Amino acid sequence: MDRSGIELSPPVIEVDRLSKSVPLADGQGELHILREIAFTVGPGESVAIVGASGSGKSTLLGLLAGLDVPSTGSVRILGRELFALDEDARAALRGEAVGFVFQSFQLLPALTALENVMLPLELAGRADARSVALQWLERVGLAGRTGHYPKHLSGGEQQRVALARAFAANPRLLLADEPTGNLDATTGAAVIELMFALNREAGTTLILVTHDEALAARCGRRLRMQAGTLEAEAATAG
Repeated sequence: MDRSGIELSPPVIEVDRLSKSVPLADGQGELHILREIAFTVGPGESVAIVGASGSGKSTLLGLLAGLDVPSTGSVRILGRELFALDEDARAALRGEAVGFVFQSFQLLPALTALENVMLPLELAGRADARSVALQWLERVGLAGRTGHYPKHLSGGEQQRVALARAFAANPRLLLADEPTGNLDATTGAAVIELMFALNREAGTTLILVTHDEALAARCGRRLRMQAGTLEAEAATAG
């Protein structure tokens, strides 16, 4: 509750003094990839993490997802300390609360578009996995492509399957890593319009890693990475 007496929603994600170091190949010291990163993101916010290649953006996103473990610091998702959980529990939390969109799409090549969207729902024990997946594929404009395998889909179609998969489980948090990096400008623009539209409709919290300043400007806030550190936050035009 703030000073006016209005109850405030708790953050979706809280990052505190997060650092990541790895030993140098010659054994002489460490390479510091991230240093003392700290920020919070509230419900429904959209935040872009920007910076040059090698600045630590993707490493940070992997830590936010619990796909890697930090050297020091903490990440709390919906109030739960991510690194106090074992690997199975972190995976369960991701399945419950987090959706992903990757530059390389990360579709399973042996599964159809429908099966790719159904898979996380089935792993979560959803009896309605098929009907929900069909609804989301229709929502992203792929109702006629449900039986196609990824190799028979264009890059834009694959990324739309990935969007359907990400949103189908109704995540509280969406993590997107260079979602248009493998797409041409026209296709990428269409995918981004769709992603932001779906995000607004679902009220999902979005954290987007990108080197594209124009794409970052679509988000409500911008966090700039520089050599593993976080510079002052900047508001965007939205």
